[in-house]
Amino acid sequence: MVKNTSNYVILVDEHDHPLGTMEKIEAHEKAVLHRAFSVFIYNSKNELMLQQRALTKYHTPGLWTNTCCSHQKLDESNIEAGKRRLQEEMGFTTDLKETISFIYKAPFENGLTEHEYDYILVGEYNEAPQPNPEEVHDWKWMKLDDVAADIKKHPEHYTEWFKIIFEKHRSEMVKSSI
Repeated sequence: MVKNTSNYVILVDEHDHPLGTMEKIEAHEKAVLHRAFSVFIYNSKNELMLQQRALTKYHTPGLWTNTCCSHQKLDESNIEAGKRRLQEEMGFTTDLKETISFIYKAPFENGLTEHEYDYILVGEYNEAPQPNPEEVHDWKWMKLDDVAADIKKHPEHYTEWFKIIFEKHRSEMVKSSI
């Protein structure tokens, strides 16, 4: 019998060397380091597409976060994973490029923890998405400075991982524009 690997994450060490797989919920319960990606989609006005997580999600329902994020499947590149998840969550695909990667840890009130070796993927798209209502409650475009100001004013409206990832991503964007 072949196990269903769609709900598994790739466990990694601090250098992103694969160590095996684990069921996604178990990895989040045990706070085990695993591979992930976060997609940031911009329009031609340099606005970031944010999504509000579906109200039925098992953690952080209704909170705002980056365009989409998830976990790579076995033998799937970061770009392939990002495009797959963009289609599944937001109903479109576009070219993506890898920017930075780093490790973060974000505990949730329900006892789960995201402990991820995260790759940030960036792309451009100028149309309205067609979000999957099982994944996304709402979406909007925002300027980076407005996102930063709103996170400072209303941190409870955003996922913990987005607050961490957004700062890393924003710092990298500032460095790359110098």
